[in-house]
Amino acid sequence: MATFLYRLGRGAFRRRRFVALIWVALLFAAGFGASTAGAPSSGSFSIPGTEAQKAFDLLEQRFPGMSADGATARIVIQAPAGAKVTDPGPKAEVEKIVEGLKSGPGKDQVSSVADPYQAQAVSQDGSTAYISTKYKVSGMELTDATRDALKDSGKEAKAAGLNVQIGGDALMAAPETGSGEIIGIVIAGIVLVITFGSLIAAGLPLLTALIGVGIGISTITALANVLDLGSTTSTLAMMIGLAVGIDYALFIVSRYRAELAEGRERDEAAGRAVGTAGSAVVFAGLTVVIALVGLAVVNIPMLSKMGFAAAGTVVIAVLVALTLVPAILGFAGKKVLPAGQKSKLFGKGKPALEKKANGGTRWARFVLRRPVMVLLAGVIGLGVIAVPASKLEMGLPDDGAQPVSTTQRQAYDLLSEGFGPGFNGPLMVVVDGDKALADSTVERIKGLEGVAAVTPPTPNKEGDASIITVIPKDRPSSTQTEDLVHEIRDGSGDDVLVTGATAMNIDFSQKMNDALLPYLALVVGLAFLLLMLVFRSILVPLKAALGFLLSVVAALGAVVAVFQWGWLGSLFGVEQTGPIMSMMPIFMVGVVFGLAMDYEVFLVTRMREAYVHGERPGQAVVTGFQYSARVVVAAAVIMIAVFSGFIGASEQMVKMIGFGLAVAVFFDAFVVRMAIVPAVLALLGHKAWWLPKWLDRLLPNVDVEGESLRRHLKDAADSPEDPDKDRELVNA
Repeated sequence: MATFLYRLGRGAFRRRRFVALIWVALLFAAGFGASTAGAPSSGSFSIPGTEAQKAFDLLEQRFPGMSADGATARIVIQAPAGAKVTDPGPKAEVEKIVEGLKSGPGKDQVSSVADPYQAQAVSQDGSTAYISTKYKVSGMELTDATRDALKDSGKEAKAAGLNVQIGGDALMAAPETGSGEIIGIVIAGIVLVITFGSLIAAGLPLLTALIGVGIGISTITALANVLDLGSTTSTLAMMIGLAVGIDYALFIVSRYRAELAEGRERDEAAGRAVGTAGSAVVFAGLTVVIALVGLAVVNIPMLSKMGFAAAGTVVIAVLVALTLVPAILGFAGKKVLPAGQKSKLFGKGKPALEKKANGGTRWARFVLRRPVMVLLAGVIGLGVIAVPASKLEMGLPDDGAQPVSTTQRQAYDLLSEGFGPGFNGPLMVVVDGDKALADSTVERIKGLEGVAAVTPPTPNKEGDASIITVIPKDRPSSTQTEDLVHEIRDGSGDDVLVTGATAMNIDFSQKMNDALLPYLALVVGLAFLLLMLVFRSILVPLKAALGFLLSVVAALGAVVAVFQWGWLGSLFGVEQTGPIMSMMPIFMVGVVFGLAMDYEVFLVTRMREAYVHGERPGQAVVTGFQYSARVVVAAAVIMIAVFSGFIGASEQMVKMIGFGLAVAVFFDAFVVRMAIVPAVLALLGHKAWWLPKWLDRLLPNVDVEGESLRRHLKDAADSPEDPDKDRELVNA
């Protein structure tokens, strides 16, 4: 493969105008398709196989037009101190809000508006009331006019002295990330400039990554309505695409500069860079694709689509690194080199091997001198940080996890104070049967501990199905509410189903929890086989997989400590502790696994290359760090900076994702790859590269270390240019 990639890279360098034209044409074509396609819908969200989903499906059949999955909103009104919402003045203002929602802008998307005085939605002390509003479409499908009408519905009441707050998923909006994300991108640019000592070289990985992501995201947008991808499908694709796009281009450019330092011609350097570093890029990309496609194991259509879309973007990033990067290197000329070639990599034109040892070399030699100490420090340190992960509690955030300054959080608190915490997460019980079954179900639920109230059954027109609303005593995300849901289900037959937002969140969390181990087994297992193919070793892939698991568990421990227990919460702006988002473990595994395998492949392939070419195991480790440590550190710092930018977001879910990914990358890159990996290789010695002979014969040789490429180039150099060179001249 290395020989093929060498020819591909050299050809792209020589035919750079043609290659660049093709990628620009693809970018414009994808952009045109995205601009002409209709706006993507919110996409259908379902959790196949869960009771909550079965209940929603039953509601669609027995209660047509009910819009069971439509958005909801609760306008909570609190009277001033000493007054009641039942007083004439406040009551008139509340009725204005009800009438405005029924007949105002966006009324076409409103399904129903419940008058609080008729629906008995007034607290016992008369201080608080709420207006329950249901919509025909989901929160993501509401128009701006409808959402603005909801936001403005209480303006007059506020002017009259009432406290009006709005909760519910009808106010779903993109979270604000603040300036932290911009700072992260600026830091990434600074790191690239420091790494390469050249603005052109620093900008090249950013440019090619943006082109790849632009093509990927535009293609997803163009096909969104055709494939029912939804408006959130591109989120993961953008995050992963940028991350791996920068990493892959960074590795190719770094190897290209190293080849130039050896005195090779530019086209030859580009070919060798793609032939050697490009092999690592291909296999690193394959491991990421495995992790993303593996999301289908969870069996949640939305996640599967996100995974496939992100995997397609990664494939584009690999192709960009193999073709567009060498083409742009051809346009850049010597501008990719530092001014005067006086960077740490180039010293006044001298070959890199003649220079004094760089930081990576010195660190590798330190680890080789004290491998046991470094190994124990890394493993014990991560093990201690991972301890809180044993107390991990998963759930989905509700309005109670919002910042206290938001109207959603204030509405949540007002409902808890006026009606009890359970009012924020009512359960919907669907009875597939006649009135007698519904009445007996109500009586049974009333006797359960943890139930605050139960409404009379509401039958459909045919009378063969009913809906019962159950108000728990505790807040929606509490373990007591989860126990209540299971208790209702355990005491009922197949004709009584529990659903609603709270039950759906519980089922979603359980499904994600059940899928975590199979997902890990699939991803790590397939990656182990792939890395065994790359490194021709059993112990090296095993070490890579175990190191990844250690870094992920440690990162989850840090997330639990900060967001569930509240340790150092004020430092990271955590206003409300609670369960960890259900998607967090699998999401972290998918994203961090791809980056971790990037660092593993980039670092260890250079060691493998040196070992195959005759260096001792210890010296091969030093060589790998000499050429690759700087690139791996730069790539990791860039990702940490970008992910850390999300910690400044206003929404806790985004804050949690940014913190978790930044910490996971830090642990994996700097503790596992830069410390534990060289320590383990130093202790194993030659055994690290051991592979049974029968397995060596069975596995295909992908030649990631470029041995066949080296022989090919040597044979080409030794071939005689003159066909008569070896003939002897005699006199006739």
